[in-house]
Amino acid sequence: MPTLAQLFRGLLCVALGAAAILCQAGERAIDKEVIIKATLEQAWASWTTRAGITAFFAPDALIEPQVGGAFQIYMDPGAEAGQKGADEMRFMALQPHKMLSFDWNAPPHLPEVRRQRSFVILRFEPVDANHTRVRLHHTGWGDGGEWDKAFNYFDRAWGNVLGNLQQRYELGPKDWTEWLAQLERWRSKTKADKAAAAASAATPQSRSSPAL
Repeated sequence: MPTLAQLFRGLLCVALGAAAILCQAGERAIDKEVIIKATLEQAWASWTTRAGITAFFAPDALIEPQVGGAFQIYMDPGAEAGQKGADEMRFMALQPHKMLSFDWNAPPHLPEVRRQRSFVILRFEPVDANHTRVRLHHTGWGDGGEWDKAFNYFDRAWGNVLGNLQQRYELGPKDWTEWLAQLERWRSKTKADKAAAAASAATPQSRSSPAL
């Protein structure tokens, strides 16, 4: 018959083994939350209407709040198609005033991960008549390489987005004028640099005359 100590050690090993399996199976995720000075209806509209999105998230968007509908966030509306931001994203599920989810991609500077998708879930909870808690859960991550870079990027970015949402209801809608002006200045400079490089490449190199 096993002793009490042996039984205890056996149970402990089983428990530790189960914990290890659970840890290995755990998904890494980004979790953020913020309390905003807005009603539940206002908080919901901030994520399900174009006017709501452009007031804090991006200067332009295409929003169709239905399953499979567009959730396209244009951080650079003047860019070519496919490079504006979250160009092809869709709502995955909506439970009015409670939960919504959408698929998501990486920014253009991470092309390998940008071709793939992760998933974001938002939950809305009234704190009182004039305040709402918004919880964000971003999951579906791969490991290594650009996946790690994308994870770190959005760990910072979602904090900024929710901070902007909070400010929207404390200071008013975000003014994107300077942001758009900076993008246009950058676009003009890039275009001028490319033109200069092309002109330089097309100009024949001068060669000294051969000695007689």
